[in-house]
Amino acid sequence: MSKESSIQGTSQTDPAHASRSWYAIRVRSKFERIVSTSLSGKAYEEYLPIYHARRKWSDRSKDLDLPLFPGYLFCRFDVELRLPILVTPGVISIVGIGRIPVAISDQEINAIQTMVRSGLLLRPWPQLAVGSRVLIEKGPLKGLEGVALDIKKKYHLFVSVPLLQRSVSVEIERDWVRPLPTGTIPRNVTSVNAFSTVTKVA
Repeated sequence: MSKESSIQGTSQTDPAHASRSWYAIRVRSKFERIVSTSLSGKAYEEYLPIYHARRKWSDRSKDLDLPLFPGYLFCRFDVELRLPILVTPGVISIVGIGRIPVAISDQEINAIQTMVRSGLLLRPWPQLAVGSRVLIEKGPLKGLEGVALDIKKKYHLFVSVPLLQRSVSVEIERDWVRPLPTGTIPRNVTSVNAFSTVTKVA
Protein backbone atom coordinates (compact mmCIF):
# COMPACT_ATOMS: atom_id res chain seq x y z
CA MET A 1 0.00 0.00 0.00
CA SER A 2 1.33 3.43 -0.91
CA LYS A 3 2.03 6.06 1.71
CA GLU A 4 -0.71 8.36 0.38
CA SER A 5 -3.34 5.62 0.27
CA SER A 6 -2.50 4.61 3.83
CA ILE A 7 -2.87 8.25 4.93
CA GLN A 8 -6.33 8.57 3.43
CA GLY A 9 -7.33 5.15 4.67
CA THR A 10 -6.60 5.85 8.34
CA SER A 11 -9.62 4.78 10.36
CA GLN A 12 -11.66 7.66 11.69
CA THR A 13 -12.94 5.32 14.42
CA ASP A 14 -9.48 4.97 15.96
CA PRO A 15 -9.82 6.61 19.42
CA ALA A 16 -6.32 8.06 19.12
CA HIS A 17 -7.02 9.50 15.68
CA ALA A 18 -9.29 12.26 16.97
CA SER A 19 -6.49 13.73 19.10
CA ARG A 20 -4.04 13.90 16.19
CA SER A 21 -3.78 16.73 13.67
CA TRP A 22 -1.47 17.55 10.79
CA TYR A 23 1.42 19.94 11.48
CA ALA A 24 4.22 21.31 9.30
CA ILE A 25 7.67 20.26 10.48
CA ARG A 26 10.61 22.49 9.60
CA VAL A 27 13.77 20.52 8.92
CA ARG A 28 17.40 21.16 8.04
CA SER A 29 18.25 21.73 4.38
CA LYS A 30 18.40 18.45 2.41
CA PHE A 31 17.08 16.50 5.44
CA GLU A 32 13.50 16.12 4.22
CA ARG A 33 13.81 12.45 3.23
CA ILE A 34 15.93 11.54 6.26
CA VAL A 35 13.37 13.01 8.67
CA SER A 36 10.51 11.46 6.71
CA THR A 37 12.09 8.01 7.05
CA SER A 38 12.87 8.55 10.74
CA LEU A 39 9.31 9.62 11.59
CA SER A 40 7.87 6.73 9.62
CA GLY A 41 10.18 4.40 11.54
CA LYS A 42 8.72 5.77 14.77
CA ALA A 43 5.24 4.84 13.45
CA TYR A 44 4.18 8.46 12.83
CA GLU A 45 1.85 9.31 9.97
CA GLU A 46 4.03 11.62 7.89
CA TYR A 47 3.77 13.05 4.40
CA LEU A 48 6.56 14.41 2.21
CA PRO A 49 5.08 15.74 -1.07
CA ILE A 50 7.41 15.20 -4.03
CA TYR A 51 7.39 16.59 -7.57
CA HIS A 52 9.34 15.66 -10.68
CA ALA A 53 11.79 18.16 -12.18
CA ARG A 54 14.49 18.14 -14.82
CA ARG A 55 17.75 19.92 -14.06
CA LYS A 56 19.97 20.92 -16.97
CA TRP A 57 23.68 21.57 -16.96
CA SER A 58 25.95 22.56 -19.84
CA ASP A 59 26.84 18.94 -20.61
CA ARG A 60 23.89 16.92 -19.29
CA SER A 61 20.41 16.87 -17.82
CA LYS A 62 18.88 14.77 -15.06
CA ASP A 63 15.37 13.96 -13.86
CA LEU A 64 14.97 14.49 -10.12
CA ASP A 65 12.32 13.94 -7.45
CA LEU A 66 12.34 17.03 -5.23
CA PRO A 67 10.40 18.16 -2.13
CA LEU A 68 7.40 20.28 -3.07
CA PHE A 69 7.96 22.37 0.07
CA PRO A 70 11.75 22.52 0.53
CA GLY A 71 12.68 22.48 4.19
CA TYR A 72 9.30 21.14 5.34
CA LEU A 73 7.25 17.98 5.63
CA PHE A 74 3.94 17.19 7.28
CA CYS A 75 3.20 14.88 10.19
CA ARG A 76 0.03 13.93 12.07
CA PHE A 77 0.41 13.62 15.84
CA ASP A 78 -0.95 14.63 19.22
CA VAL A 79 0.60 18.05 19.85
CA GLU A 80 0.71 17.37 23.59
CA LEU A 81 3.10 14.47 22.86
CA ARG A 82 5.43 16.28 20.46
CA LEU A 83 8.79 15.71 22.16
CA PRO A 84 9.67 12.59 20.09
CA ILE A 85 9.14 14.73 16.97
CA LEU A 86 11.38 17.54 18.19
CA VAL A 87 14.28 15.26 19.13
CA THR A 88 14.28 13.55 15.71
CA PRO A 89 17.65 14.27 14.01
CA GLY A 90 17.21 16.96 11.37
CA VAL A 91 14.06 18.51 12.86
CA ILE A 92 14.32 22.24 13.60
CA SER A 93 10.82 23.05 14.84
CA ILE A 94 7.07 22.62 14.53
CA VAL A 95 5.65 25.55 12.58
CA GLY A 96 3.26 27.83 14.42
CA ILE A 97 2.69 31.33 15.74
CA GLY A 98 4.85 32.32 18.66
CA ARG A 99 5.20 29.18 20.76
CA ILE A 100 1.84 27.75 19.73
CA PRO A 101 1.85 25.00 17.05
CA VAL A 102 -0.78 25.63 14.37
CA ALA A 103 -2.49 22.62 12.83
CA ILE A 104 -3.02 22.22 9.10
CA SER A 105 -6.45 21.02 8.03
CA ASP A 106 -7.07 17.62 6.47
CA GLN A 107 -8.55 19.50 3.50
CA GLU A 108 -5.24 21.23 2.79
CA ILE A 109 -3.33 17.96 2.98
CA ASN A 110 -5.91 16.25 0.76
CA ALA A 111 -5.65 19.07 -1.79
CA ILE A 112 -1.87 18.66 -1.98
CA GLN A 113 -2.25 14.89 -2.33
CA THR A 114 -4.77 15.34 -5.13
CA MET A 115 -2.38 17.60 -7.05
CA VAL A 116 0.56 15.22 -6.57
CA ARG A 117 -1.48 12.21 -7.71
CA SER A 118 -2.91 14.02 -10.74
CA GLY A 119 0.17 13.43 -12.89
CA LEU A 120 0.00 17.06 -14.04
CA LEU A 121 3.02 19.37 -14.15
CA LEU A 122 3.58 20.62 -10.59
CA ARG A 123 5.87 23.39 -9.40
CA PRO A 124 6.48 24.95 -5.99
CA TRP A 125 5.58 28.63 -5.72
CA PRO A 126 7.46 30.55 -2.99
CA GLN A 127 4.60 32.85 -1.97
CA LEU A 128 0.84 32.98 -1.56
CA ALA A 129 -1.01 33.31 -4.86
CA VAL A 130 -3.39 36.26 -5.22
CA GLY A 131 -6.09 36.29 -7.89
CA SER A 132 -9.56 35.06 -8.84
CA ARG A 133 -10.72 31.95 -7.02
CA VAL A 134 -12.06 29.07 -9.09
CA LEU A 135 -13.54 25.60 -8.68
CA ILE A 136 -12.23 22.77 -10.83
CA GLU A 137 -15.21 20.96 -12.38
CA LYS A 138 -13.40 18.60 -14.79
CA GLY A 139 -10.23 16.56 -15.04
CA PRO A 140 -8.06 14.88 -12.39
CA LEU A 141 -8.39 17.88 -10.03
CA LYS A 142 -12.20 17.90 -10.04
CA GLY A 143 -13.58 19.39 -6.81
CA LEU A 144 -10.43 21.33 -5.94
CA GLU A 145 -10.54 25.07 -5.26
CA GLY A 146 -7.72 27.54 -5.76
CA VAL A 147 -6.52 30.66 -7.52
CA ALA A 148 -6.26 30.70 -11.33
CA LEU A 149 -3.60 32.77 -13.09
CA ASP A 150 -2.15 33.12 -16.58
CA ILE A 151 1.63 32.61 -16.59
CA LYS A 152 3.59 32.71 -19.84
CA LYS A 153 0.42 32.04 -21.85
CA LYS A 154 -0.42 28.94 -19.80
CA TYR A 155 -3.26 28.58 -17.33
CA HIS A 156 -2.29 27.57 -13.79
CA LEU A 157 -4.13 26.64 -10.62
CA PHE A 158 -2.50 27.64 -7.34
CA VAL A 159 -3.30 25.98 -4.03
CA SER A 160 -1.75 27.72 -1.03
CA VAL A 161 -0.66 26.62 2.42
CA PRO A 162 -1.06 29.92 4.30
CA LEU A 163 0.88 28.74 7.33
CA LEU A 164 3.99 28.25 5.18
CA GLN A 165 3.32 31.32 3.01
CA ARG A 166 3.83 29.07 -0.03
CA SER A 167 1.76 27.62 -2.85
CA VAL A 168 1.74 24.78 -5.36
CA SER A 169 1.24 25.53 -9.05
CA VAL A 170 -0.19 23.10 -11.61
CA GLU A 171 -0.99 23.60 -15.30
CA ILE A 172 -4.68 23.10 -16.14
CA GLU A 173 -7.09 23.51 -19.04
CA ARG A 174 -9.23 26.64 -19.08
CA ASP A 175 -12.47 24.74 -19.59
CA TRP A 176 -11.93 22.80 -16.35
CA VAL A 177 -12.71 25.80 -14.15
CA ARG A 178 -15.72 27.73 -12.91
CA PRO A 179 -15.18 31.14 -11.28
CA LEU A 180 -16.28 31.40 -7.65
CA PRO A 181 -18.19 34.44 -6.37
CA THR A 182 -16.04 37.10 -4.72
CA GLY A 183 -15.86 36.54 -1.00
CA THR A 184 -16.30 32.76 -1.16
CA ILE A 185 -14.51 31.09 1.74
CA PRO A 186 -12.13 28.47 0.36
CA ARG A 187 -12.80 24.91 1.53
CA ASN A 188 -9.20 23.72 1.53
CA VAL A 189 -7.52 26.19 3.87
CA THR A 190 -7.17 26.39 7.61
CA SER A 191 -9.32 28.70 9.69
CA VAL A 192 -6.28 30.96 10.02
CA ASN A 193 -5.91 32.43 6.53
CA ALA A 194 -2.77 34.51 6.81
CA PHE A 195 0.07 35.07 9.22
CA SER A 196 2.11 38.20 9.68
CA THR A 197 4.80 36.21 11.49
CA VAL A 198 5.52 32.52 11.39
CA THR A 199 8.02 31.32 13.93
CA LYS A 200 9.45 28.06 15.14
CA VAL A 201 7.81 26.26 18.02
CA ALA A 202 9.66 24.20 20.60
